[in-house]
Amino acid sequence: MIKVIFVGDIYGNPGKKAFEATFPRLKNALSPDFCVANLENAAGGRGISWPVLTELMEHGVDFATMGNHVWANQSIFNFVEEEKRIVIPANLYSGVPGQRFGILEKNGKKLGIINILGNVYMPGSSCPFRAADEMLDEIAKETKCTLIDFHAEATSEKAAFAWYVDGRASAVIGTHTHVQTADERILTRGTGMITDAGMTGPADGVIGTDKDIIIKRFLYNYPIRMECARGRTQFNGVYLELDEETGKCTKIERLQEIVDHI
Repeated sequence: MIKVIFVGDIYGNPGKKAFEATFPRLKNALSPDFCVANLENAAGGRGISWPVLTELMEHGVDFATMGNHVWANQSIFNFVEEEKRIVIPANLYSGVPGQRFGILEKNGKKLGIINILGNVYMPGSSCPFRAADEMLDEIAKETKCTLIDFHAEATSEKAAFAWYVDGRASAVIGTHTHVQTADERILTRGTGMITDAGMTGPADGVIGTDKDIIIKRFLYNYPIRMECARGRTQFNGVYLELDEETGKCTKIERLQEIVDHI
């Protein structure tokens, strides 16, 4: 059996602190083999930087997935080609740097990881379904266990995608909306899925951003710069158990808690 903790979008410095405060206890309680986290907004709320990536990995993240903000912090171009613990979305157009799938290996266990962008309301990428076909075929040469971070807007697209790869991927974990959904389940052929794992970051803003800024943008259409919300933080994620022999998900459980003391 492979145990995995997937951490929903870590958002800015509040998200980093919430992860660092919460993960050690979850690690002791659940004994995961791997920790995978979406880090597309980990550096100040947009993109990823080398210092933030390495700090989070020092605190327990084994592998990073990204999303539509993959290039938001330009410093990623300094390390994304060589760093093998991070994947870019597999269906970005050809020519950009970075690996489109990864194999995470530790203590004799292997987990394939894919990051894919949805197409609905999110232009700039090719078909996620066809990209998954290609990546899953490559990963199957090394392991039966694969986790897909499907970074998308629409619930319908996420659900359709999960059914499309049912029995071929171990789990499809939705990200991007920053709101954890209560629809975790195991599909008929053994793929665990949830529409969105949620966000690890500010609990008292609007999907992580300062609420007053967002309210003014709605009221007056002001082009105000986004800033991370202050106050309480939260940890959102998913715990998975995967059968190494079949690649099927045998357990999927939401992780959600408020971190008051940060």
